[in-house]
Amino acid sequence: MRRIITATVQNSSGVLNRITGMLSKRAFNIDSITVGTSEVEGISKMTFVVDVPDESKIEQLTKQLNKQIDVLKVNDITDYSIVARELALIKVGSTNANRSEIQGAIEPFRARVLDISRDSMIIEVTGKPDKIEALVDLLQPYGIIELKRTGVTAFRRGKQPKQLQDIGTISI
Repeated sequence: MRRIITATVQNSSGVLNRITGMLSKRAFNIDSITVGTSEVEGISKMTFVVDVPDESKIEQLTKQLNKQIDVLKVNDITDYSIVARELALIKVGSTNANRSEIQGAIEPFRARVLDISRDSMIIEVTGKPDKIEALVDLLQPYGIIELKRTGVTAFRRGKQPKQLQDIGTISI
């Protein structure tokens, strides 16, 4: 079961290592992790996408994260209405003959070409993970030379109650 967890932490040395170590030790597989500074100096925000083996482990996960030194707040935002995005850079093989075809293929994804060389193009795309996957699949026949993804970063939309019972969610 895939869960999206956000954590607000003190921006201090070793906090990322302690958190990922704790997750690993308890057999939670991290699909992606993003970390960056926040609007408050000295505070960072983390977004984890983790594979939780079963529903009963979700509460254990958030409790264990809250016990970590330097962790100020932890939220499981999976069941909320959220905005989630990911960035990917894709280096794809190209020739003079197929460059315009590739550019036409990426246009509906609102992707853009960052660099063109004699034998390749570097494409940037931002969006939901399924959008990134669809573009990667589309570009496979051209030969993906290299692929880098940032991982998901996410926010809850607006102000929402602590527990959502009957409100629909937007999947990422």
